[in-house]
Formats: sequence, C-alpha cells, structure tokens
Amino acid sequence: MIISRKLQQQLTTAPAWLVSTFAAVCSFGVYCCMYAFRKPFTAAGYNTEQFLHIDYKIWLVTAQVIGYMLSKFYGIRFISSMKGDKRAPSIILLITWSWLALLLFAITPAPYNIVFLLLNGFPLGMVWGLVFSFLEGRRATEYMGAVLSVSFIFSSGIVKTVGKYILLNWHVSEWWMPFYTGALFFVPMLLFTWLLNHMPAPTAADVSARSERKPMTKTERSAFLQTYLPGLTVIITTYVLLTVLRDFRDNFANELWNELGYGNQPSIFAATEVPISIVVLLCMSFLIMVKSNIKAFIINHYIIMGGYVLALVSTLLFSHQQVNGAVWIMLVGAGLYLSYVPFNCLYFERMIASYRIKGNVGFVMYVADSFGYLGSVAVLFIKQFTGLHVSWTTFFTNAVIVISILGVAGTIAAMLYFRKKYHSSQIQMGTSYA
Repeated sequence: MIISRKLQQQLTTAPAWLVSTFAAVCSFGVYCCMYAFRKPFTAAGYNTEQFLHIDYKIWLVTAQVIGYMLSKFYGIRFISSMKGDKRAPSIILLITWSWLALLLFAITPAPYNIVFLLLNGFPLGMVWGLVFSFLEGRRATEYMGAVLSVSFIFSSGIVKTVGKYILLNWHVSEWWMPFYTGALFFVPMLLFTWLLNHMPAPTAADVSARSERKPMTKTERSAFLQTYLPGLTVIITTYVLLTVLRDFRDNFANELWNELGYGNQPSIFAATEVPISIVVLLCMSFLIMVKSNIKAFIINHYIIMGGYVLALVSTLLFSHQQVNGAVWIMLVGAGLYLSYVPFNCLYFERMIASYRIKGNVGFVMYVADSFGYLGSVAVLFIKQFTGLHVSWTTFFTNAVIVISILGVAGTIAAMLYFRKKYHSSQIQMGTSYA
C-alpha cells in the first residue's frame, strides 16, 4: 500500500515525457502478456484430428474468433461505459478467465474442447479497450498508442515462437502448450497491470489539446453514430476488410510458412514480426509532432493508404517471383499493419479530438472491431466450409490484391467526407481550418 501510494505521488509530479514512457511500457507489457493467452495455439497444427471432415485447427481458430467477435459487440457498451477504478481489476479477471479456458481446453477431449477456445476468446476481446482507456485523451497518446499497438505485432511473433519452442523442446502436447505458454506470462501480466493502474489522469493541458474523455450513455452513443454515419460506414467497411487480412495472416502464419518452406524454423515468427514492429512504431510515433488534430487525422488516411499500397506492390512482386516468400510475408505484414495500427489508437483518437466529441475511443473502436471480426469469421467459413479448395498462399495472395485496391478507394472516400464535415463545422463556428 505504501509503495503504491508513493508511486502514485511520483507519477503525479514527474515530467510528462517520463509519465508517457511509463504508460507506454506498462501498456505494452500488459498487451504482450495478453497475447500469450490468445495466440500460442496457432503455432500448432493439430493435424492428427479432424471434426466433420474439417481440419481441427480450422474449428479452433473459428471458435476463438467467434468468441472474440462476440466480445467486440459486447464491448461497445461495456468499454464505452467503463469507470476508471474498475479497469485494472477487469483486465486481471478477463485474462484469468481466458487462462482457465485454456486449462479446460487441455483436459477436455476433442471435439468437446472446441467450445473452450470460444470461451478463451470472449474475455480477451475486451482487454484492448481497457488498456487504451488509460492512454487516450493525452498530448502523447500517439506515442503511447503506437507502442501499445505494435505490441500485438511483436507479441504475436514472440508468443508463437515460445509456443513452437515448447512443442519442439519441452515435448509438451499441442493441447497443453497454450496453457503452459500462458503460465509463463501470468505473473508479468499482474505486475504490468498493477503498474499501469497508477497512471495519473489527463492534465488540464491534455484535456485542452484533445478534449475530455468520459463514459458514454446510450443516447450519446446513438447521437455520435447518427452525426458521422456516412463516413463511419465507409471507413469501417474498409477496416472490416483489413481485419480479415490481418487476422488471416496472424492465425494461419504457421500454414503459410509451411507452404513457403519455413515450417521447421520456430524463430521465423519473431524474426519477421519484430522488424515490422519497429517500422510501424517509428511511423506512428512521428504523428505526436503534429499538433493540429485535423491535420493529424487527415495524415492518418495517407498512412493507411500507404500501407495498402505496400501490401499490394509486394504481393504483385511475389506473384511474379521477384521476391521470395520470406520477404513477401514481411513486406505484406508491414503494409497491413501500417494500415491496421492507426485504427487501433490514432485514427479515432484524432477524430474525437478534431470534432471535440464528448466520449471515448473505446466506443467507436469496438463498433469497428465488432464488424471487423464478424468479417473474419465469414471468411473462415467461406474458405473452409463452402468447398473452396485452394492453398493458404493462393487464397491470401488473391485476398491481398483485391482488398488493397478496395481499401485505398474506401479510405479516399472517407477522407473526403471527413474533411468536408470538418470544414462545414468550422464555417458554422466561424473558425478556420487548423
């Protein structure tokens, strides 16, 4: 108790850059640990099992993604109305729930253990909103949010490498490996969550620069959607497509690497994802230098489009055998995450600040995420349950080309809408573009 009170006092009086760095490191740590309960199972093949003549891993991925999707829909209300003092206990409770689900997955025979991957995914879908709520509405939110967002690139590779290592070297079964991986990260998760809970509230200067963030009522959520519905519809549609690609690459990285000839290299997951994390972090962090909220909001659109273009060009080069599989996976991953990361912290943060919306990022982010993971579930069904028999690499290659083109077009349309909306609001207020 004394340590906690002393830490709180030190953070309240510490320089802003130190507080931001503290929050960035702690949020990164919490979310990295969360991934240890979500993604390790994807490093296994589960090739010895089938259910209804469908590969068992397909059932497991589908079950977890459905749980995650349901969590996002539930989180629209849960996250947007969450009070500050309940955030840290909720993070610990949700991750513990997911870990217990992995234990039940390990001890329950197939195919009955499929349901426990759904129960594992449901609580984890709400962790991001709780963690980001500590960071939003601050002048350094870009920096902190960028660090938080690259955690799911970095940690995805790391925890899958750990899971693969456990399989190959500890001789643990595929059923127990996810639980063992989670056990390695449980205590660090508790520590980082405890530290993050000491983050002081936004200062008056933060509120002035970014607008006040507060829980939203049902009426406020409805009014927000009605006011910006056309633009939100377009940009969320592109985000749905982007989530499908990002999630497919993440869930079936093991299958893609196997087809490309890298299946026996556990380090390949981390070796490709860590450089991507660094590139995305640097690109996103630079936005902290843009003081004008509307300018930063517009720049986010260009970053998103740039990511689509990188994914498209690298895929075309791979299709024409101009780059090898490892380079392609790394470049397309960098492109997808350059487009994906802004949505997870920066895009809606600057949107709320630009229009001085009285609310929080969690609400609109969970609206986008809920439909994003609904799209991801739909693609899993289309790929595996409709008789579409193509290789993982072929399916992913074609999807990247189509979705990248649609993504660029949708992002341009959204940018034009929101720019016009901002100009109209400034004319009504008698102010100018800032």
